[in-house]
Amino acid sequence: MNGNIRGFGIKAATVLAFGASIAAVSSPAQAGIYDAGKVLATSGVNITDGAAGGGITPWAVIAGYETNQGINGSIHYTYANLPNYSLNSLGAAIGFYDRLELSYAYDLLPTGSTFNTVGLLTNTLTGGGPNDTGIDPFNTAIRMDIFGAKLRVIGESIYDSDNLLPQVAVGGFYKINHNKELMNTLLANKAKDFEAYVAITKIFFPLDLLVNVTVRYTAANQTGLTGFGGPNKNKREFRPEVSFAYLLAKNVAIGAEYAAHGKNTDGRGVKVGTLDTSVVGTITNALNNIGVSGPVGNIVNNVNDTLTQRESDWFDVFFAYFPSKNLSFVAAYANLGNITLTPKQTGAYFSVQASF
Repeated sequence: MNGNIRGFGIKAATVLAFGASIAAVSSPAQAGIYDAGKVLATSGVNITDGAAGGGITPWAVIAGYETNQGINGSIHYTYANLPNYSLNSLGAAIGFYDRLELSYAYDLLPTGSTFNTVGLLTNTLTGGGPNDTGIDPFNTAIRMDIFGAKLRVIGESIYDSDNLLPQVAVGGFYKINHNKELMNTLLANKAKDFEAYVAITKIFFPLDLLVNVTVRYTAANQTGLTGFGGPNKNKREFRPEVSFAYLLAKNVAIGAEYAAHGKNTDGRGVKVGTLDTSVVGTITNALNNIGVSGPVGNIVNNVNDTLTQRESDWFDVFFAYFPSKNLSFVAAYANLGNITLTPKQTGAYFSVQASF
């Protein structure tokens, strides 16, 4: 775990250095390049994938407060506290002339008790260690780099707000999960892959309402934190995402989001050596069908539940506060449902973002 902390510290130093370089651009000497003319709060915040948007889905808005006359950017840190996980996301994004966005994020996900149990079990059965399964009996951490780009194609969410034309952007991510052995254990097809998306954002200023619809083309499991694709295939699919944000005041917004997830490994077990523990589910169903109950039935059912992966769609409701264009805070309640081997993952989500 200390190595993960050191790695996160290095990433933090890199992102802060990036922020300092953006701040340098914003100095009076570079006033011709730097620009922060957008309306407060209309740049959104940074999602855990790094792009500008809500909490869990990218919007068509471009990062930063720049207009078409300059550049601007932001850095962010996000923390989600869940019963079995604690997601840390650190990233930076820069917008060029309100047209092009480039972003980077580093996600660190320390796992909890369920993975500890599976780590002890798999390492005992295989006679190996975390290098074989990717699961340490204690303190397994998932690490992922995310590189993103977004291009505004048509529309302008602010200046076109008086007509029906929305702002439309196309974008994508390239995600590198550094836990290749763990992805193999979880039956994911790949540890790194790309995603593409189209985002449509419309701001209704008379109603103080933002509506966003995103369609993502991806094979990601849990956004890529547990790999991409399933056993023997990496079939991408289109998944819808929806966001609503309502301005209570010019610097306060509330909203809700939904993001559809896939079923690549849903109902599957994990790989222990050459054994796919999905066979435990087959045994469980057979025992249930013949009416085996009592201690034996309970033990088999419990083992099956522990070793069976599930994936749920994600929801959140959020509160965002923008004291200035240079700083914003987001607090949210996130319902992420089943995350691989652990059910009922709901909890608090906090994010702070600094813009320059």
